[in-house]
Amino acid sequence: MVEFVDFPTLDPMAATTTRQGPSLLQLIKEDIGCVRLRDPAARSEFETLLTYPGIHALIWHRLANRLWRSGWKFPARLLSWFGRFLTNVDIHPGATVGRRFFIDHGAGVVIGETAEIGEDVTLYHGVTLGGTTWSPGKRHPTLEEGVVVGAGAKILGPITIGRATRVGANSVVVESTPPDVTVVGIPAKVVRPESARRKLAGRIELDHHLMPDPVGQAITVMLDRIEFLETRLGYLQKRLRDEGRSGQGEDDTVLLPAVAPTMTEVV
Repeated sequence: MVEFVDFPTLDPMAATTTRQGPSLLQLIKEDIGCVRLRDPAARSEFETLLTYPGIHALIWHRLANRLWRSGWKFPARLLSWFGRFLTNVDIHPGATVGRRFFIDHGAGVVIGETAEIGEDVTLYHGVTLGGTTWSPGKRHPTLEEGVVVGAGAKILGPITIGRATRVGANSVVVESTPPDVTVVGIPAKVVRPESARRKLAGRIELDHHLMPDPVGQAITVMLDRIEFLETRLGYLQKRLRDEGRSGQGEDDTVLLPAVAPTMTEVV
């Protein structure tokens, strides 16, 4: 006896959606929706759509990127140029941009061809994701999810910025970073690990201005050390003088070793 088994039917449209990811319209809706979570100046999605150049640049890029991946290279570059002309944001159509990407203010942002940007990334104005070589292939950085890059920062080369890392304003990053750290300086160095950072449940930490000052901290330590050494030197000089007075002869002279003057005496 032959038994017939019913197999579940697959919806070809659903399979296509799963294979290709979210639609262009869905991506743009998410890009607009995430702005109000990261910018208190945004009052409505309608206002964001009409007045935010970062959103306009992202819409043009997503259109150009679809053309680029379909093999229409010249129309993609032309559309990318038009978006740059309108928004002052230069995103190469070949760059890979994740979901809920936000460019605050937008002016002066440059993103190279092989750059890869993960989900929930935030860039401020003047940021550059640039290349450092003439060789083909991967030339631009990769930003993992949740990265925040402060105004004017430059991230150069095929490096990886770890998940939820914050890059301080005007920093120059030329080496890969671990996740959940803060980097500042030229060249950028890790100055704050995850354990020393403030935690915001369910939200992205946007306090990119709250950066430690490693140079100032080093100078403070040096000043403390100089003060300690001056105090110690003054104590030794006084002790030598006291011992010299107690053992001086009839000529009333005191022999003291040659000692360099302290910072106070120089001033």
